[in-house]
Amino acid sequence: MEITQKQFKEMLVTPGHVSDEQFLNVVAEATKNEVSLYEEIMAEHLISDKNLGRTIADFFDYHFIDLFETTIKHEFLDFIPEVVARAQRVIIYSVTEETVGLATEKIDNYDFFRLLEKKMGRNMSISFATPQGINYALRNYQGDLHGKILELIDSCERDQETGDIVRLVDLLLEYANDSRASDIHIEPLEKYILVRFRVDGLLHEAVRYPKNLHEKVVFRLKIMAHMQTDERAAAQDGRFEYHHDENNTFDVRVSVLPVTDGENVVMRLLDSNSRRYTLENLGLSEKDYQKLLSASEKPHGMIMSCGPTGSGKTTVLYTILEKLNNPEVNIMTIEDPVEYAIEGVQQTQVNQKKDLTFANGLRSIVRQDPDIIMVGEIRDEETANIAINSALTGHLVISTLHTNDAATTFPRLIEMNVEPFLIASSVNIIVALRLVRKICTHCKESYLPSSTEVEIVKQNPKVVDALSLVTNGKDISELRLYKGRGCRVCQQTGFSGRVGIFEVLEVDEQIRLLITKKESADVIADQAFKNGMVSLLHDGVIKAVNGVTTIEEVIKVAGT
Repeated sequence: MEITQKQFKEMLVTPGHVSDEQFLNVVAEATKNEVSLYEEIMAEHLISDKNLGRTIADFFDYHFIDLFETTIKHEFLDFIPEVVARAQRVIIYSVTEETVGLATEKIDNYDFFRLLEKKMGRNMSISFATPQGINYALRNYQGDLHGKILELIDSCERDQETGDIVRLVDLLLEYANDSRASDIHIEPLEKYILVRFRVDGLLHEAVRYPKNLHEKVVFRLKIMAHMQTDERAAAQDGRFEYHHDENNTFDVRVSVLPVTDGENVVMRLLDSNSRRYTLENLGLSEKDYQKLLSASEKPHGMIMSCGPTGSGKTTVLYTILEKLNNPEVNIMTIEDPVEYAIEGVQQTQVNQKKDLTFANGLRSIVRQDPDIIMVGEIRDEETANIAINSALTGHLVISTLHTNDAATTFPRLIEMNVEPFLIASSVNIIVALRLVRKICTHCKESYLPSSTEVEIVKQNPKVVDALSLVTNGKDISELRLYKGRGCRVCQQTGFSGRVGIFEVLEVDEQIRLLITKKESADVIADQAFKNGMVSLLHDGVIKAVNGVTTIEEVIKVAGT
């Protein structure tokens, strides 16, 4: 069923679920990205999948079923072959002697429903399910991936000559992707090999396998990643594209490092078909969004994204590039590695063997008549100076730096022997960020904090101060907070996905004067707070009070 733009507007704008401006932005982005309005609404996080499903079902007078919260019995899968279920976008969720409960996003697929009624000899009870819900339910056809992996490990160990190592590696990749893992760690220990998945920033044990299989597993991964299979004493990096099925393809970045007990493998999973973040849905407040948007529209200067490894710095750069990418400008990048290909952007990969470093690559890029330059990371004095000078000579330069907060960026650049007056003249804005886990929307519930939780919070004065600013002095014991109770969707963790907390420092004349005087990061930060900057902790507390994450998560990530 194709839901028209007019119908979506009646469903969402008229009842007040989203504003007219938000809806027009979604329509424009959906057209630009060549995706459906449903996909764009989900990408923008304007409404939860469950609430949107109920809204659509009510609008068309159908029953809604949330497949994320529905157990699908395996015997029900036998009624419809997987290939048919995927093509018709249907799933059977209940069967009685007289009626079959059928969930589908295509509620006007009448010919198929009649065919199914004739085949099964029962009436069809049609319920509307969202596309995301259908995708989740279709995973039941894959069966128990963890169990299949254990069976394959046992088979490979019993028959090492014909054991299916290829299938074992494929299943590990599919299991990781199905678990929403961002990384796979394959770690050789003294007695066995440990496989762990990083999900929402935390590592979880996935499976173990005997050491006598490890060499073959690594050999297979080296072949897939185009590495030297006979090299076991040196670190190697590679990459490959994995095709799970026609709707699920992802890139895998592979790093192999010799350690005491063998070769350690870490794989980063990059979903090629996923909807990437946009500047609008990063999680910035409206005020900080406008600051960053204004800085990105300037013809020259620098935008810096700062934080520790894995904090989302590069994601911020990509969202800015996506926003600025148009046929009228020449955008060039130097990256290590190139994580996502952006059509219309000339992207260069650092290659140390060919002496293509950040500095050398940036020096060459400047001679390619660019309007906008992205430097994946400023690591050394030479790169810093070239980037700063590029920003002063008519280019918009965006880059990342490893610092703990926004204000520390300036002393860090001065340590790289960049003149303070050059920094003050070139840097327009600093975005510092961290990632916190989001509460699972399928099992989120509100609660009043226990006395123990109140005591933990009150032991951190910075958190108390931030809460006081957000809640107008209301005591935490009276504050209604949120958490996830744990469900099948979030694998009983209470969290699903991550969101950024931000600290956006806009460089104005007062800040410039402090930079040229070589003032400390604390002095610069104090002035920025007076100018209206919100700290990482403060932004995190706002998100916790609004039910996006938990206070505990904010304290863990940004509470010190």
